[in-house]
Amino acid sequence: MTLPMSQVALLLAGAAILVWSLHALAWRLLHGLIATAERLSTLQETRAWVRVRPLQAWLRLRHPRLHAVLAARLSPKSFNGLPLTLLVLGALYIAALLGGLTGEVIEAGSVLRFDQAVNAVFGPWRERPLVQVFIWITSLGAGPALTIVGITATCFLWAYRRPGFILPLWVAFLGAQATTWSGKYFIARHRPAFIQAVSEASPSFPSGHATASMALYGFLAYALARDLAGRRERFEVAFWTTALIAAIGFSRIFLSLHYTTDVLAGFMVGVFWLLAGFALSEWRRRDGRATSL
Repeated sequence: MTLPMSQVALLLAGAAILVWSLHALAWRLLHGLIATAERLSTLQETRAWVRVRPLQAWLRLRHPRLHAVLAARLSPKSFNGLPLTLLVLGALYIAALLGGLTGEVIEAGSVLRFDQAVNAVFGPWRERPLVQVFIWITSLGAGPALTIVGITATCFLWAYRRPGFILPLWVAFLGAQATTWSGKYFIARHRPAFIQAVSEASPSFPSGHATASMALYGFLAYALARDLAGRRERFEVAFWTTALIAAIGFSRIFLSLHYTTDVLAGFMVGVFWLLAGFALSEWRRRDGRATSL
């Protein structure tokens, strides 16, 4: 069965409007966050900060080791300070969320009912030509495509004298892949019922496409945006990479190859290894190892 072209055109127009609306909203939110951060940067000049100084002095006098540890961990001037602390806390938070979601999936209670309900919503829309569109999108997150992208990116990074990104790139990508495939066969969750056009042989949880896309495309966006001078350019790289990753994840749900929680778990695994890649890359840059493998 084929959907009428008028209906397909309407859906595509609606999707385009939604994406551009999210683009404008994200840009406004970024401006707001930056303005808030700039206001907070003047905290040292406020009376509240002045009242905290005696506590700092007392802590430094009575508990010098604790003060030294806290000062080192919260210093924004060094990567080993506040940036690394935030990356570690973010990774731990993602790991905790993933652990909770995994437990819910193993119990197969309300989460399974939610997944089945979402899967059923897209049933009437799984017709040509939408299926062909999402098959093409999902191929961008397949193993062969990602391997080619990773090898090509490695060649470009080497040619443009940015080898410091190569090791973190492959750590993030291969670490995400290893975690995903271990989880798949440990949990061994069955996939939803396949539609006629597609099928997969491996277990369902978590989604390998979502994991690998987040880790690889996310890190490449970071490597590209890391040294861009303009704020708008960095935003565009981040936004459109996020849109690509989200489209790949959604394609897995639309094609009935994964449940929604499979894709969410895949994104969590990908973000965890993406943060690990960020940390390794910045640590190598700090230690002056960005020009060597």
